Amino acid sequence: MTKVLVVNGSPKTIKSNTNFLMTPFIDGMKKAGASVDLLYTSKLNIRPCIGCFKCWYETIGECFIQDDMQEVYQNLKFIDILIFATPVHSSVPGDLQNFINRLVPLIEPILEFNDGRTRARCHKEYNISKILAAVVSGWWEIENLDVTISVIEEFAKNYSIEFAGAIRRPHCYPLQDDTEKSREILQKLEEAGFKFIKEGKIEKDDLDLISQPLAEQEEYTSWKTGLHLKAKGE
Repeated sequence: MTKVLVVNGSPKTIKSNTNFLMTPFIDGMKKAGASVDLLYTSKLNIRPCIGCFKCWYETIGECFIQDDMQEVYQNLKFIDILIFATPVHSSVPGDLQNFINRLVPLIEPILEFNDGRTRARCHKEYNISKILAAVVSGWWEIENLDVTISVIEEFAKNYSIEFAGAIRRPHCYPLQDDTEKSREILQKLEEAGFKFIKEGKIEKDDLDLISQPLAEQEEYTSWKTGLHLKAKGE
């Protein structure tokens, strides 16, 4: 059985657009026979990495900081696929970045030079074969997701784990409206989750459908500005 861990980096947890996006995808993975665990970084007690590298040179593979990451490390030893699901907060939300920084104990203190870049690889007890990104943004343009995705992609490459691509959902708010396009996207997310487990990949056509425009740029920008002013009481 394929075992998947979905790490949701949204501070809004179950009420987030990130969670709304991932729910049908997770349902699809489960229907394909995968075991899926979900955690929210903002609900974990995780102290920052202090960059001491004791996990490399003293307590090899073990972080000396005793917090919720200790249980995460143990769980990651049984994971086949790791999914980072996150909104765009400039780049990566603070709790998720903290989580990523604390994954240094997973890699061996042996560096390799591949294709012009320094890379590492995980200790043998970790067998994560793929990392997938799922990123949402409130801004209209899809390019706003690029920096956040690049953080996750570089993480995968640094750990010598296959980067399986990214689910992109720009101007995410209308996805929760009950429209034909929204229903089409949610259905495709479930199908994509199913196929990701069965085939190990998500087709470009499916990714394009999931990220398709749900509103015209000018219309959406005006609506978003009005929503912001209303929240400020203006």
